[in-house]
Amino acid sequence: MEQLFRQTDLEVRIGLNMNVLDKDAVPRVMNLKEVLRAFLDHRMEVLERRTRHRLDKIAKRLEVLEGFLKVYADLDQVIHIIRTADEPKAELIRTFALSEVQAEAILNMRLRSLNKLQELEIRTEHGALSKEKADLEGLLADTGRRWRTIAAQVADIRKKFGPGTLVGDRRTVLGDAPSAVVVPIEAFIEREPITVILSEKGWIRAMKGHTDQLDAVKFKEGDQLKFALKTETTDKILFFATDGRFYTLGGDKLPSGRGFGEPLRLMIDLANEADIAHVFAHKPGRKLLVASDGGRGFLVEENEVVAQTKAGKMVLNLGDGEKAAFCLPAEGDAVAIIGDNRKLLVFMTEEIPVMTRGRGVMLQKYRDGGAADIKIFPLAEGLSWKMGERTRTETDLTPWIGKRASVGRLPPTGFPRSNKFI
Repeated sequence: MEQLFRQTDLEVRIGLNMNVLDKDAVPRVMNLKEVLRAFLDHRMEVLERRTRHRLDKIAKRLEVLEGFLKVYADLDQVIHIIRTADEPKAELIRTFALSEVQAEAILNMRLRSLNKLQELEIRTEHGALSKEKADLEGLLADTGRRWRTIAAQVADIRKKFGPGTLVGDRRTVLGDAPSAVVVPIEAFIEREPITVILSEKGWIRAMKGHTDQLDAVKFKEGDQLKFALKTETTDKILFFATDGRFYTLGGDKLPSGRGFGEPLRLMIDLANEADIAHVFAHKPGRKLLVASDGGRGFLVEENEVVAQTKAGKMVLNLGDGEKAAFCLPAEGDAVAIIGDNRKLLVFMTEEIPVMTRGRGVMLQKYRDGGAADIKIFPLAEGLSWKMGERTRTETDLTPWIGKRASVGRLPPTGFPRSNKFI
């Protein structure tokens, strides 16, 4: 829809350029108040010029009418002068004290106009024009009255062409200018289910559909499955490397599931000594717990780990000999961590700080070794782990609950010797 509005006339945005010439023909940029002021000043100038133009017309007409009125008292002498004088125009001017304009008008007068009725019409017109002249002169002398006249003119325009009239009703809606909308690239990608396959030797591919039949997936000789992720082509795939960096690839950018795929290192700048520790689909707004095998970690907003370049984004700083080993969604109020020393500790998630980058805090204290596995879970539901084909849940975790960075205690009887929750 955004592209439809942007590229067609379904929605039109009109810019207003106020870089204009003012009344003195000087170019400058006006604000809205200055433009409206200039418009009103122009209306005032137009009103004054039209008034003076009308006064000039009235003055000329009154001059002619006054000449007619002078000669109507003695029409016989006018006719005699016209018939006998060699220069009737000059004689009329001298006899009746007329101007040249008046004398010319009298000479051009038709004979049928020489009647009493015409005289009455002339006197009526003379009176009306004299009254109009006085009114217009009063208008020019009164600034306030001129502004009231302009206000009435604007109101009349609104009455003729404003809302509620045949030509004034808008056929479109005026609204606030929309904020700039950034159309995500995902909007142009066809959404299809895929299964991302990453092998132990770093070959990646995307098979169409969501499949659980991974035994049929073929790999190069000596290679095998490392990660399988069900996702969609519109998703961003996040890769957490053992050097503490996050890398991002679009689901649509992954090579086809035909063949063995392509080396992941051709798509991201993964260091030679680093490997991929976790692969998952990006979910905006989620928090992640990242931690090293040395037992240090922190919470990070998932939006903060999305990388824009092949070089990735450094998030978890590591100490000497450490590797980034854990990255899991913070979906629960409790954290269970077990060390290589087979000590289990449970503490609340709120004890872990939220950071954007760093080494984090110590999650569990060790004398030797480091962290073997970490799990975040709802404390009220208890801690679960796999026991062969079965799942066991321990609801009474009182003996193992402590503060962050404590040592912990041996896990419950029956906990896997691999020190893994899954």
